[in-house]
Amino acid sequence: MIDQKIVENTIGQLRDVQNGITWYDDNIEKKINSIPPTQAFIRPLPEIHSVAEIVSHMLVWRKDTIAKLKGQDSDLSIDSPENWKNNDQLQMIGWDNLKKELSDSQEELVNYLSDKDDPYLMDTMYKGGFSLKYLVEGLLHHDLYHLGQIGITIKLLNCRK
Repeated sequence: MIDQKIVENTIGQLRDVQNGITWYDDNIEKKINSIPPTQAFIRPLPEIHSVAEIVSHMLVWRKDTIAKLKGQDSDLSIDSPENWKNNDQLQMIGWDNLKKELSDSQEELVNYLSDKDDPYLMDTMYKGGFSLKYLVEGLLHHDLYHLGQIGITIKLLNCRK
């Protein structure tokens, strides 16, 4: 029998943040599905990213995490052009497509982890000497951080009405 307590706990957290029941507020899908396409690409203030920009940013880092879990090299950095795409680029993709890509990436991540064991997360290292567990936990923290930003952005958009 393989030990999957950490893997199962991690998958549970990923699911809760994406579309599960949380104690802190709405999950990602509930928040982003509350935004109509007419508001998704609006920056409520010049210094504040639009919801679409934040979702795209989350998606880029989720794809990067999936690649690293699969042992692929990645050169993504905070300075990479795909890290923060602008609203013009994102409007060409479309709000529904961005939401679907984020949901699909979640499914890919969970499916990939589902047959892994705890030593895979704990003992497998990626570039920089960090465990894959550390990488996935970082992704969870990143998603939660940006979920809060989405909430603030929505409140600011609603103040403009």
